[in-house]
Amino acid sequence: MGKIKPTYIKRVAHQLVKEHPELFNGEFEHNKNMVNLTTDVESTGIRNKIAGYVTRCRKRQIAHPL
Repeated sequence: MGKIKPTYIKRVAHQLVKEHPELFNGEFEHNKNMVNLTTDVESTGIRNKIAGYVTRCRKRQIAHPL
């Protein structure tokens, strides 16, 4: 079991994937750089949490496409 992510992390992550689906994939380091480029988040911890949630969502989409 993992930790529960705050709503603002999920909201920003879903918004980024919806607006820029081609920029994100299942690799954390790549997503971390893309979150840094596409947002104005100054906190490294928040950026990493957003990138981690984006990575998790993209891996789920790849494994179980709609």
